[in-house]
Amino acid sequence: MSTPSDSRSQRRPPRRSDTNARAVVWQVLLLLTVVGVAAFLVSTLFDNLAARRVATGFGFLEEEAGFAIGESLIPYSPTDTYLRAISVGLVNTLFVSALGAVLATLLGVAIGLARLARNSLLTGVAGAYIELIRNIPLLLQLFFWYALFTETLPRPRHAWEPLAGVFLSNRGMHLPWPVHEGGQAWWAGWSWQTPVLEGFNFVGGLTISPELAALLMGLVLYTAAFMAEIVRAGVQAVGRGQWQAGVALGLTQHQVLRTIVLPQALRIIVPPMTSQYLNLTKNSSLAVAIGYPDLVSVVNTGILQTGQAVEGVLIIMAAYLTVSLTISALMNLYNHRLTRRGMRNG
Repeated sequence: MSTPSDSRSQRRPPRRSDTNARAVVWQVLLLLTVVGVAAFLVSTLFDNLAARRVATGFGFLEEEAGFAIGESLIPYSPTDTYLRAISVGLVNTLFVSALGAVLATLLGVAIGLARLARNSLLTGVAGAYIELIRNIPLLLQLFFWYALFTETLPRPRHAWEPLAGVFLSNRGMHLPWPVHEGGQAWWAGWSWQTPVLEGFNFVGGLTISPELAALLMGLVLYTAAFMAEIVRAGVQAVGRGQWQAGVALGLTQHQVLRTIVLPQALRIIVPPMTSQYLNLTKNSSLAVAIGYPDLVSVVNTGILQTGQAVEGVLIIMAAYLTVSLTISALMNLYNHRLTRRGMRNG
């Protein structure tokens, strides 16, 4: 015959330590299973590549690339290594992503605030822009801008000159640019170099190619449409009492927005903005469709020449993963500081 104390002991729930131990065991088993499956797939892959006598490894990075790159922000020639060529593509990707993020932020904030304006015409234009751009695939927009720049602009011999020394043609935009003469200190020997037509194209100065212009135009306009909605939602999330308090202090609507509302809205805006920066960086890989030599384009050329597709894809994945994690870490740090500042002020 069981006593009441025995029945209570039988109904006693398991200890928390036992539950945690079982959870750890299941997690370890799951991890071992995933690692085992991954190891099996990798082993099978390299066995198949060896059977087909396909070279493996990253030794090809030290070989001569042997192909030219149309645009490079760092010195490069076809006699350089594949590693150097991939570095050129990575720098081009980072340049487009960074410049696009800055321009998209400025445009997105402006359009987002325009949607909150009291002018119905301005609000309607901003809303129409957002709905139009967001509902057209980015790839189609890139094709549109590339065709617009290459097909509608005149040839270099008949280039437009909207400003003195600035020329527009189907070869790109040609601008005066400071150039440093060699053999002198970095702070001396600078001079403005103006583009000059020689033969079939302009030489000297700075040239913004149609590929770069189309890529930036597409990325900036597309991303800004999403950022505008984020800004609008963030500003509207701040209570009307903040506006009324600012007006009661004698501030204008613009002063209230700049000094009171936007600082509070930033804590709401920054997290979704991070996702848009990540999307812009990843969307820059569409540059391969219009011929801009970004990381994906350069690595694809290397894959076609060496046949080492696995290594090439791993390089692309590692590069984008590193850049994305860096952006996330920086934005999370900034958001953490905003949160702490808001807690101190609140």
